[in-house]
Amino acid sequence: MSVTVYIPSALRVEADGRSKVTIDAARAATLADVLDVLAELHPRLNRRVRDEQGRLRRYVNVFIDSDESRALSGTATPVRDGAEVRILPSVAGG
Repeated sequence: MSVTVYIPSALRVEADGRSKVTIDAARAATLADVLDVLAELHPRLNRRVRDEQGRLRRYVNVFIDSDESRALSGTATPVRDGAEVRILPSVAGG
């Protein structure tokens, strides 16, 4: 039983070059739990995704399966076994 977290190429340097991380679903009941486990594995990635209070940085979007977490219950959103979590930093430019 597991949850797969997909890491975008812009953040892979913070995750030892990995494109995805598998997390034990028994430790991941909510998105916050998933991010806590991810922080244990890759602390530098955590600093890019969450602020000092543990909230998602405003320029980072996190999808659980196909739903944006902020449209659900944010980091309190339940995460089911087999879910896919995708971290997507906002892209800006001109």
